[in-house]
Amino acid sequence: MSAVRTVLGDVDPALLGVCDAHDHLFLASPRLPGQELDDPEAAGVELRAFAAAGGRALVQWTPYGMGRGGDRLAGLSRASGVHLVAATGLHQDVHYDPAVLRGLSGPGALARLFVEELTTGLREDGARPGGEPAGEPSGVRAGLVKVAGGFHGLDGHARRVMTAAAEAHHATGAPIGVHHELGTGAPDVLDLLVDGLGVPPERVILGHLNRFPDLRLHRQVAESGAFIALDGPSRANHATDHHLFDTLAALVEAGHAGQLLLGGDTTTRAARGAPGLSFLVGGLAARITREFGADLAGLLLVANPARAFAADWA
Repeated sequence: MSAVRTVLGDVDPALLGVCDAHDHLFLASPRLPGQELDDPEAAGVELRAFAAAGGRALVQWTPYGMGRGGDRLAGLSRASGVHLVAATGLHQDVHYDPAVLRGLSGPGALARLFVEELTTGLREDGARPGGEPAGEPSGVRAGLVKVAGGFHGLDGHARRVMTAAAEAHHATGAPIGVHHELGTGAPDVLDLLVDGLGVPPERVILGHLNRFPDLRLHRQVAESGAFIALDGPSRANHATDHHLFDTLAALVEAGHAGQLLLGGDTTTRAARGAPGLSFLVGGLAARITREFGADLAGLLLVANPARAFAADWA
């Protein structure tokens, strides 16, 4: 039976509710020194404000090894009443200590990790001295595999991670969410995941495309049938805010309204709370309703996420 896999268990997609389809409560990277999202109290404040504004679900795209707060997510979900979806997967290699990647370099190691985290539970984000995953799987399971491309292409690391993500998808049914560097490289991702590795396009979520506002490219990749997650409300991505409505209009006009998702994508401590998680389901949703009507707002925030993140879990 189709379900969205949350940190508290599987949920009927019809009960998911208003969803922030791409965000972060916890995140740490050597590329963002001093900007870690690592404060559970601040995360709780944000989630309560989100819930008060009408938000009912949030998908955290922070993958393995980036401080995703796996031991805190269940408690935050219970306290706020917000469904939380966690991610397994890996980001670009620059976000990791090389020892962590060496510990996952053996044949099949990445796919085994992803499947384990989707079916049994998240590992700790730290690593043993040899780089192997630390700790034992928790009872908090991931509901998404996060992968990442490079700028206008895919390097060897990206191809290896995406290959493992495809194996995990075929083993479990999990959706795959893709970070596109500055919004580029989506055709390469689709060539690999869909054409090369047999992942159904409706199981792929292409992120950040409005960061590269090429409307012809957006329409081209939308023809694949993949979901498209648009972000921008977070101050971390303010430079692309003004592209969001043109991107929505072009894709809706081309007949792709049923593939569009919205997320805030708060990635730094400085961006937290300004404007905050609640803005997506408050101010931005109200503006979408004025511009396009309530039916489209409902598609973007409720109906589409319910389909994008649901799976027939194996």
